[in-house]
Amino acid sequence: MRRKPFWQAGAVVASAAVVLGGTALASSAATARPSQPGGQHSSIQHVLLISVDGMHQSDLDWYVAHYPNSELARLATGGAEYIHAQTPDPSDSDPAGTGLMTGGDPKVTGIYYDDEYSHGVFPPGTTNCSGPVPGGDVIYDSPDDKLAAVPDLLHNGSGNTFPSFDEGGSIYPGGIDTNPGLIMNLSPHPQSGLNPATYPVDPKTCQPIQPWDFLGVNTIFQVIYQAGMRTAWSDKHAIYASFNGPGSNGMSIDDFFGPEIDSQAVEPNGVPYPVDGAWTDDNAATKQYDSYKVQAVVNWINGYDHSGTGPKVGTPAIYGMNFQVVSTAEKLKSSPAVLIGPNAQGKYTEGPSLPGGYVTVDGHQVPGPLLQSALDYVNDALQRMAETIQADGEAGSTAIILTAKHGQSPLNNDQLQRIDDGPIIAGVNAVWAAKHPGSKTLVVQEADDDGLLWWLSDRSQAATDFVKNYLWTHTAPAVNYAGQTITVQHSGLKEIFAGHQAAHFFGVPNSDPHHPDVFGISQVGTIYTTGSKIAEHGGDNPGDRDVPLVVYAPGTVQPRQSSHPVETTQVAPTILKLLGLSPSSLQAVQREGTQVLPGLGHRD
Repeated sequence: MRRKPFWQAGAVVASAAVVLGGTALASSAATARPSQPGGQHSSIQHVLLISVDGMHQSDLDWYVAHYPNSELARLATGGAEYIHAQTPDPSDSDPAGTGLMTGGDPKVTGIYYDDEYSHGVFPPGTTNCSGPVPGGDVIYDSPDDKLAAVPDLLHNGSGNTFPSFDEGGSIYPGGIDTNPGLIMNLSPHPQSGLNPATYPVDPKTCQPIQPWDFLGVNTIFQVIYQAGMRTAWSDKHAIYASFNGPGSNGMSIDDFFGPEIDSQAVEPNGVPYPVDGAWTDDNAATKQYDSYKVQAVVNWINGYDHSGTGPKVGTPAIYGMNFQVVSTAEKLKSSPAVLIGPNAQGKYTEGPSLPGGYVTVDGHQVPGPLLQSALDYVNDALQRMAETIQADGEAGSTAIILTAKHGQSPLNNDQLQRIDDGPIIAGVNAVWAAKHPGSKTLVVQEADDDGLLWWLSDRSQAATDFVKNYLWTHTAPAVNYAGQTITVQHSGLKEIFAGHQAAHFFGVPNSDPHHPDVFGISQVGTIYTTGSKIAEHGGDNPGDRDVPLVVYAPGTVQPRQSSHPVETTQVAPTILKLLGLSPSSLQAVQREGTQVLPGLGHRD
């Protein structure tokens, strides 16, 4: 057992059961065991997939070295650990999340970012699809919520708004959240709280494209659901119901639990957090948010739906969640790590603020105090899940896969350079307009976090080369960790791919409607923001893509450490292999040749 961390004392966020008033539940009903080709039975009936967003392989190494008796150490040393695993590129939550669920890179999934553009659609709201296809925004994110502008509960009248915690007001009338624990009663199909009017429009049908139908290939949830087994997943937006896959009508995930992470962070008693922001703006709030999803996983293990109520339906064959607490601990310069209470009056207080990100020890970057507390939280949550699996008698039939949708960069504060990309975009558009009077605005969509993805109204090589030249020949003011303004060369980039080069980088023809027309790899430390964050993801640097990957299944997977380079897209066919299903059932496996992780069995 790992020592009890200092931040856990008196903390409501240390245990999801405390936050939710949860109680121990009875053991679950069994899920039918699938047969492998040739009549052999798989000993694995359930796969628990965990994504610790923001976590690096170096974080896992550090934690295991310092806490060798921890749950994270038990998983890493008792399973197959792939120490050279990388995410797809770009390293955003999507497309990397879609890669985990499909086995495919953006070239086959068609997903390059959760806030992107396609030259093959009509803009959202289009009702007349005659004429040439103009292209349009493809934004599958919290702006899709039906209740996307709930008034600020702390400063009502300020004009500040947030999306609703339940997306559509099914639990909180008007989106007004005064009892966040009620989110456990969210519909298992929360996409009912989304607004199709915000979706891109299909030129063939002139109808909004549902998020699951925008995917170019099928998902593990479709394959497992069609095999007659139960499926479940928890994520940070209801829009990730896209993981249901094309043609599924959004129903291949039996139980999807997606509380909106961009909603206003509210303490268990309904009082907004002092930061007056979203769940990601305060690390103690992020722990509370993650605890609802942890509770959902525990309820699934125990054979119930995510709410933990109603009749038993059996532990899903595939289920899991993504943690956000490590990601926010890396992004926030400082934040309280814990919420303490309630006191006799039912009120809560926050612990002291701790520095976020990494610190330098003996010349190495290691997790700082806030990040250590976040890793402790994840470790304790995983231990709770593992103990529930053991108590329910499912330890021998459950595989646990630990990875991350993305890492985060930079790991060294001295490399940080925050750049406002607004003037850069405006500069490109202004020079283009001066040279091409009467032309359309050139940059029609951008997704700039710590990489640069731009879609242009003019896709010609001349236009994309113009953008590349502008970006490379211009400097940009940036703000470093100390708050000083510095000058950065090449708009903060170290490499730029334009037009045909961008298409080649992603492995698609230049005519592909989805890929960005200009793709820039940032200098390590570049973050495009006007805020105070000290790390970001979405780019192509090692800190963005180097993530842990562990497959733990005693009796099925032998403990080993592999230095073989792998990609997290290989998780999808591996899950099917473990469950006794055919990896080649995945269209991405067929098209890309995505392999089962090495050392876990023969090629399918």
